[in-house]
Amino acid sequence: MSESTHGRILITGAAGGVGTFLRTGLADRGWAVRGLDLVTPPDPGPVEWRVGDVGDPAVLDAAMQDVDVVVHLAGIPVEDRFDRILKTNIDGTYQVFDAAVRNGVPRVLAASSNHAVGYYERADYADSTIGVDVRPRPDTYYGVSKVFMEAIGSFYADRHNLQVACVRIGSCFEAPRSRRMLDTWLSPADAVRLFHALATAPDLRYEIVYGVSANKTAWWDMEPGRRLGYVAQDDSDVFAAKVEAEAADVYDPEDPEYKYLGGVFTTFVPPED
Repeated sequence: MSESTHGRILITGAAGGVGTFLRTGLADRGWAVRGLDLVTPPDPGPVEWRVGDVGDPAVLDAAMQDVDVVVHLAGIPVEDRFDRILKTNIDGTYQVFDAAVRNGVPRVLAASSNHAVGYYERADYADSTIGVDVRPRPDTYYGVSKVFMEAIGSFYADRHNLQVACVRIGSCFEAPRSRRMLDTWLSPADAVRLFHALATAPDLRYEIVYGVSANKTAWWDMEPGRRLGYVAQDDSDVFAAKVEAEAADVYDPEDPEYKYLGGVFTTFVPPED
């Protein structure tokens, strides 16, 4: 494990896609990183690893010992049956916030999603950006769980003086994979910059920020993140020609992929099994 210059940060869901980017990047930034997930990845990197379920209070109590910041990423990342979303995303998120207070962890950075506002139409924001203060319009049960995350984060900030930032992540991959992702892309490097900024921002109380890069075509208001020290450096425009050349469809503004901020999530139905 790398020597810490900032303190210890616990990442739930650290074996997932975003967690993989953050656990290495935050360690490189001088954090002592502790990862928690259901499995240990083949190459966990410079991380102290714990295996367990965020739904288990005893697992969380053990994982949060001597922790300064929790980054809560664990959860089902796509649409699913409500009972599964309820158990993993909603109850799991409650358990994380409650454990943070119980164990004296002062700050939680929670991975919300652009799908908390996915039913807004892109045409309504053709000449402006969408702020963090619009009413939630989730596009799925998954999106509903992220609205819950933001609400319970606000409650714990007010009731328990927990420092909370909820990050409405766009699409965090090495490179954008579709036209829509040219707008929603969050580069791995910018993800590290964002979460490091939120982890070190002074006087944090409760904030919602959009987690996207400095994309030329982004729809989101980046000012809340900038105010907390996040300076995005990457732009999806460098991938635009490649994405357009590989696009399999014809752009149609009435196609849900392009009509709504949440894209095709607005058409997803939960699996029956």
